[in-house]
Amino acid sequence: MLLKSWDKLPDFVRNDAVYPYYRKLRRKNFSLFWKRIFDIIVSFILLILLSPIFVFLALAIKVTSKGPVFFRQQRVTQYGKIFRIFKFRTMVVNAEAVGAQVTEKNDARITKVGKLIRKCRLDEIPQLLNILFGTMTFVGTRPEVPKYVERYTKEMRATLLLPAGVTSLASIKYKDEDDLLENSENIDEAYINVVLPGKMKYNLLSLRKSGFFRDIGVMFLTVFAVFKR
Repeated sequence: MLLKSWDKLPDFVRNDAVYPYYRKLRRKNFSLFWKRIFDIIVSFILLILLSPIFVFLALAIKVTSKGPVFFRQQRVTQYGKIFRIFKFRTMVVNAEAVGAQVTEKNDARITKVGKLIRKCRLDEIPQLLNILFGTMTFVGTRPEVPKYVERYTKEMRATLLLPAGVTSLASIKYKDEDDLLENSENIDEAYINVVLPGKMKYNLLSLRKSGFFRDIGVMFLTVFAVFKR
């Protein structure tokens, strides 16, 4: 997770708007090292503890709908690297072929079991594998699909200095983002022009104030938000 030197960053990330964020984060390389150690240890322990839930959800998905247990989609993480995110499948097979890459309220593509899984955010559990492999971290900017990242402003690209996260302050604030997209004629454009800029304000703020204890606080807020939901 340690930051590369500025001259070794991809051209897509290296610009004047990103540099102030890079300079702040560069001073925290030691903290970023321990953040990665924390990710490895905690994700490994949680994978073991949550294995019964893993098995139960996998069986529920397989029995109630045709298709694979996992949904694997291309997303963008640190330095613009493309990776495949792990999630429990909550939608019909080939859902992206018949709709937008974000979901709206009462999306017809979501299965009955999928609705329950999504309500409790249990579809995110497999991302513990992404964390263990190093493509994600517990707290950081949620990974977007490539076509949304292509629409980032220069400043938004600062979020690509660190690995994508399972949760963030933006994720908590926009946990009901599907309400904002409801009745939109073009879901993708509504997400890019309305939701994404709002989320990025929180993501960039989190970059400026990043720290280990702040991350722990966000993790607790996430748990509270899920139970409250």
